[in-house]
Amino acid sequence: MPERIANAVLFQIGWLTCVLGGNSLWLLLALAVLVIHLCWISSWAAEGRLILSVVIVGTAVDSVLRGLGVFEFRDQSPLIPLWLMLLWALLATTLRHCLQWSARPWWLASVLGAVGGALSYYGGGHLAGVRFPYGELPTLIGIGLLWALLFPLLHTMARRLAH
Repeated sequence: MPERIANAVLFQIGWLTCVLGGNSLWLLLALAVLVIHLCWISSWAAEGRLILSVVIVGTAVDSVLRGLGVFEFRDQSPLIPLWLMLLWALLATTLRHCLQWSARPWWLASVLGAVGGALSYYGGGHLAGVRFPYGELPTLIGIGLLWALLFPLLHTMARRLAH
């Protein structure tokens, strides 16, 4: 249980650092959070493939959404900003730890994904200065529906990529 609490606290520190710090030196703190997780809670051997897989999937999903005009970031890159990629890596660290309880039944992951995903994008978007050109409510509804599918998929990845 203390491991799950530590994982949740580390994730929250990393999340805030990413959305408030953006692509600045604050990312080093978020990277340190990832390293602390890998040294004290888990290991690269145990979770490296999962972290890389989640970063690839998350970067692809959010980059497509960016390309479709769902998000507007300050920079003009076709990919999402580095801080958001690191946020995906931090999310991956929770799948086998503090959020493992939400993996089964699948509908629980869907509900948590829909609500938590939309709330995370809402809060993170406001703190990071991300714009939602299609309007906030339609965007958050769409993100909620997407995350209702995506979060169970991430949990499936966590199970299948175990050791």
